[in-house]
Amino acid sequence: MGYKYEPEKGNTKEMHIIRRATEADISRIAEILVFAKRMKYRSIFKDDVYAFGELQVLTVAEKYIENGFLDNMFLYDDGIIKGLIRIDKDEILELYVDHFFQGQGIGSELIEYAKENFQVSFLWTIEKNTDAIRFYEAHGFLLTDNRKLEEGTTEYIVMMRN
Repeated sequence: MGYKYEPEKGNTKEMHIIRRATEADISRIAEILVFAKRMKYRSIFKDDVYAFGELQVLTVAEKYIENGFLDNMFLYDDGIIKGLIRIDKDEILELYVDHFFQGQGIGSELIEYAKENFQVSFLWTIEKNTDAIRFYEAHGFLLTDNRKLEEGTTEYIVMMRN
């Protein structure tokens, strides 16, 4: 069962579905995560051993199933899974849109879905990921003074509050 809504786009209406993830979706979810993380974070972390060694579709898929990450993940699925958001209580843990579908409002629909259906009030993002910071600011999240090292790296993550 999915969340169906019809956002206005000019004079036409398009049907989109945001639904809960299932194990049947895991290969597509892992594919989106691996590709998006390589595209966005390789230039920040400069760690090819991780990006092309540890960060593999099968490894990510297994990790997400084993750790129960699908329990609180929602997918933008209009026949093709194009994006995902993972929520834990009042925190947005992850929001990714497949590179090929970015710029089409999918991330905006996912974050607005989270804000409308959950009490999301904060998230953490990589300090150098200025595109993400601008995106979240456009959706009402503000940078705070809270920052900490991303585990196992020399890069900082920053908290944003809604």
